[in-house]
Amino acid sequence: MAGIYIHIPFCKQACHYCDFHFSTSLKKKDELVEALAKEIKLRKAEFKDTEVQTIYFGGGTPSLLTNDELQLLIDTVYVNYKVAANPEITLEANPDDLSSKRIIELTNTPINRLSIGIQSFFESDLKLMNRAHNAEEAKACLEKATTHFDNISVDLIYGIQGASNEQWLQNIEMALSYNIPHISSYALTVEPKTALSSFIKKGIIDDVDDEQAHEQFHLLKDKLEASGFIHYELSNFGKEGYFSKNNSAYWQGKPYIGIGPSAHSFNGKQRAWNVRNNSKYIKAINENTLPIEIETLTKTDRYNEYIMTGLRTIWGVSLDKVEADFGKSFSEYLIEHANVFINEHLLYIDDRHLRVTKKGQFLSDGIASELFKLNLI
Repeated sequence: MAGIYIHIPFCKQACHYCDFHFSTSLKKKDELVEALAKEIKLRKAEFKDTEVQTIYFGGGTPSLLTNDELQLLIDTVYVNYKVAANPEITLEANPDDLSSKRIIELTNTPINRLSIGIQSFFESDLKLMNRAHNAEEAKACLEKATTHFDNISVDLIYGIQGASNEQWLQNIEMALSYNIPHISSYALTVEPKTALSSFIKKGIIDDVDDEQAHEQFHLLKDKLEASGFIHYELSNFGKEGYFSKNNSAYWQGKPYIGIGPSAHSFNGKQRAWNVRNNSKYIKAINENTLPIEIETLTKTDRYNEYIMTGLRTIWGVSLDKVEADFGKSFSEYLIEHANVFINEHLLYIDDRHLRVTKKGQFLSDGIASELFKLNLI
């Protein structure tokens, strides 16, 4: 199984918390779309013998693309790659782009999954984050989208300054009222060089409260699991049959190609990333050059990555896989260092798989880092 990720680096406005690569100017959109199609062609040899099962439009704001632009990119994938009979094709979209007309238009494309950036149903939260949509647009787009698309995911953010636990529960209940089968939810994180970071440093708004975020994570988990969702990855909850195939492949170490400026790729042994600049990206592609940097991962890098991604999921870390792929010294190292967290009831071993407990889930990234090996091999 393999996937293709296509990064659309345009947004109407900058969210205060976002550090992804994007531009609020659409002047180069036509050139960029042509360059994306060309990069798809230039890289077809990377998946010569591999079937593509997922196509994911991320960003940025992919819903700013027209149907014709989306169709061009999808058609280019089909012409140049072996694509599965029924691939998962996801479009990230913002509520302000999903008018009734636009949703109906999207039903005439091969896109079969929408990932909608709701973030919150409260006006105060949306203004703090500088989202382009308002609360009424969030509700209206879900009302319409759910009548035309079955496979829908919504994004929600918790740990927002000033948002009480009661308000957070109301956000979750509002999402559930639309019978959404998948919810991705993230703690508000203060990234360097973002507007949010600047506002906090200047005392304009309070810093995020980690303890509150921890509480709201568990409120989310309890509420969604009681509603029939499976907590299959730290930030993701899905009904049976609605797990994100694209993201699940990533967490399980499957190969993927990242198309577009700043997009990352992985083939199992190497990680690569494109230049984080639209003009430089377009220029290089037009010259038939891939503007890409490649890092060959050591055995230790690959072990550390498997620990990080595996502990975030319900599948956990296979002790047998660690020994088979990396050697007995790695499996012994893992068990030895995991015992500390097992004794603290943060990790447990079941059927030769190391998994996090409910108590340890919110801390899984930190726990994983304590199980890393130094890069000596």
